[in-house]
Amino acid sequence: MLEASYAQAAGGGGDFSFFLIIALFFAVFYFFMIRPQSKRRREAQDMQNSLGPGDQIVTIGGLHGTVTGVADGEVLLEISPGVEVRFARPAIAKVVQKSGEVIPEPDVPAPAADDVDEPESPVTETRKQD
Repeated sequence: MLEASYAQAAGGGGDFSFFLIIALFFAVFYFFMIRPQSKRRREAQDMQNSLGPGDQIVTIGGLHGTVTGVADGEVLLEISPGVEVRFARPAIAKVVQKSGEVIPEPDVPAPAADDVDEPESPVTETRKQD
């Protein structure tokens, strides 16, 4: 009889550890997969909601354009002078430049004319003299 109570206690502890492992699995799954994905989705939605005329964007298909108008679920893009197309807001992948934002030019000093060294050509020319 004493042996039966030990067997029941051991079996009950096994069930508890199984549920603990499953709960731990779901917690790890949430923190490493679901939470980062929802954060990326929220950032993309914030970016799409902040679009305004004059913003330069890139669509998920790689099309570059300038926003000329924004409606509820659509964005009007100018892809070439006089050519405008409508896109769904979720099709906007990233904003390259916000309107009114100035992108500074990188400071790269121009080389002086005397400092320019011509690279040696790897091609050597040999001609036979007759």
